[in-house]
Amino acid sequence: MGIVPMKDELLTNRGDRTGDFVRVIAVASGKGGVGKTNISVNLACELSLRGRNVVLMDADLGLANVDILLRCRPRATLEQVVSGEKSLDEIVCAGPQGIKIIPAASGVSRMVNLSEGEHQTIVQAFSDWQEKPDALIVDIAAGINSSAITFAKAAQELIVVVSDEPTSITDAYALIKVLATQHHIKKFRVVTNMMPDDATGFGVYQRIAEAADRHLNVNVSYLGTIPFDPNLKRAVKAQRAMVEVFPQAPASKAIKQLAEAVDKLPRPTSASGRLEFYVERLLGPARAARVTRSGRSPSGVVNS
Repeated sequence: MGIVPMKDELLTNRGDRTGDFVRVIAVASGKGGVGKTNISVNLACELSLRGRNVVLMDADLGLANVDILLRCRPRATLEQVVSGEKSLDEIVCAGPQGIKIIPAASGVSRMVNLSEGEHQTIVQAFSDWQEKPDALIVDIAAGINSSAITFAKAAQELIVVVSDEPTSITDAYALIKVLATQHHIKKFRVVTNMMPDDATGFGVYQRIAEAADRHLNVNVSYLGTIPFDPNLKRAVKAQRAMVEVFPQAPASKAIKQLAEAVDKLPRPTSASGRLEFYVERLLGPARAARVTRSGRSPSGVVNS
């Protein structure tokens, strides 16, 4: 199915301070098995430990596992939000370190291929939600299916997780290529995971960045390396966040550095202009109507 043409970001301004916009960070990967969800979970926990109000959304809509990793037992999931049975407030789970979890369904094939209207139902639910966090971490599905691309486009920051396996590197580059050439995303941040050392991790990043420099008009920057750490497997078996149960483990220390780097990224001062879902909420009904009729986004970008 086609990519959903949503109309602004998942969350816009928090409403408590002028120009204070929620930072929406999507965590993606070209293939599964590279530790993307574990990075999402532990990054969310570490940002919360830094005093941020953090929401973690499981956006792998048909094969969710954030709730499993954290032993969260949701009363309902995004499947019930899509059907209109529940609101976001009714499905949110309390997670470790004070994070809030928005769980998705697992083993529900229809959630993988939502219609345009159903995708919009999810995004509109965020517009109506009274919770306004400092950061929304969106753990999106691996690969380039329509749902993954939809949520990647709805974020201000896109982190691509990659391991040192050739297939992971190739698929990470393919993901960046598709998002850049077909969906006009021009900024990517790479995290290398399960690496034997920092030099290997940086080398993997360089391979992707050099290929992107040669063939794509994009900015691919290095955000950090997470080492291979056997403590991660222990944390997964215990269904706990690694930064919580093994805070001094090498990977936990690297996650802390990653959270510091993420926390220092420029805060958004406006919506990105790529999408226009929340024009009315951002600008007020009268101006929003004028903007929509003119065919321009809040930033003045002509809508295609």
